[in-house]
Amino acid sequence: MNILALNSSPRTGGRSKTELMLDRLVEGMRDAGARVEVVNLREKKINNCVGCYTCWTKTPGKCIHKDDMSGELFPKWLESDLVVYATPLYYHTMNSAMSRFKERTLPAALPFIEMGDEKSTHPLRHRVPPAVWLSVCGFPELTEFDVFSDYLHRTLHKDVEIWAEIYRPAAESMSTPLFRETVNDILDATKRAGWELAETREVSPETMARIAQPICEREQIADLANMFWRTCIAEEVSPKEFDEKGIVPRPYSMDTFMLVFPHGLNREAAGDGRVLMQFTFTGEVEGQCWFAVEKGNVKATVGTCDNPDIAITTPFGVWMDIMTRKADGQQMFMEGKYRVEGDLNLMIELFKEDDTRS
Repeated sequence: MNILALNSSPRTGGRSKTELMLDRLVEGMRDAGARVEVVNLREKKINNCVGCYTCWTKTPGKCIHKDDMSGELFPKWLESDLVVYATPLYYHTMNSAMSRFKERTLPAALPFIEMGDEKSTHPLRHRVPPAVWLSVCGFPELTEFDVFSDYLHRTLHKDVEIWAEIYRPAAESMSTPLFRETVNDILDATKRAGWELAETREVSPETMARIAQPICEREQIADLANMFWRTCIAEEVSPKEFDEKGIVPRPYSMDTFMLVFPHGLNREAAGDGRVLMQFTFTGEVEGQCWFAVEKGNVKATVGTCDNPDIAITTPFGVWMDIMTRKADGQQMFMEGKYRVEGDLNLMIELFKEDDTRS
């Protein structure tokens, strides 16, 4: 099977979740023996369709534009046994790069009108390969793709098949180490979907459910996104610059602190026992919360606990400066910016940096 995979994401590498998902899908297809060519549309010159209809009259089947679409991509598209269209969701549909590609496939149709039972169509000049659509979005609800899916089916030619629609909500959270185990399962399922498509021309319901599974609670997605954007605005950086500079998102509430703080802990410091850590915050955010570290897990709870091993009393802003590496924790302690009661050595072990947790 010869498969053409089109990636319309303008982003590259780890920043593109479209590319992340497509890479795994393609990996599964190749494991099943399919020959897959991946084309990044951002690297190609594809002019806009100008609606001249020359391809229907003066030069039947051939576009007036002399670009990468006419010279390379359109012939490959026609010769493929399957085309994978991978696009980020922009305003509930495919982005402009993918739309431009689709518009330029007009030479595959004839100008005549055929009357169907419910809608009219143009007959096809060439066989159009079946499609697999892959898309990602930032919002956590799978329903974000409903408009896009409806569009695909409303505009689907009667002689063209869609083998699968693969949608991944909350995709921006896939790069967050907090959800590594779930994300790995999603990516493994995406690879499985590629294998299934190459072997059976469909994706099983079980595999699709794994791909679309929730990464975490909807509220947590909102907290993480808001924390990220607040930090970008405060630091006056773009998301790309945020990544390049290694900026740490700054919690702005008790909930966001409790969500991200456990990730930075050295959980092995608890050994075979149980460690309780109490926080009392003053200043811009006031309140109390505590963490239980046990058997490699960390549980966060609002309020106070009995007999904590470590009790930290600190202005919220001071601790956030320490968490985001804007202040040195040891220096802040020596200057009396925050207070610690309990086992200081244990605290040092809990806060010891470990690259495997990043």
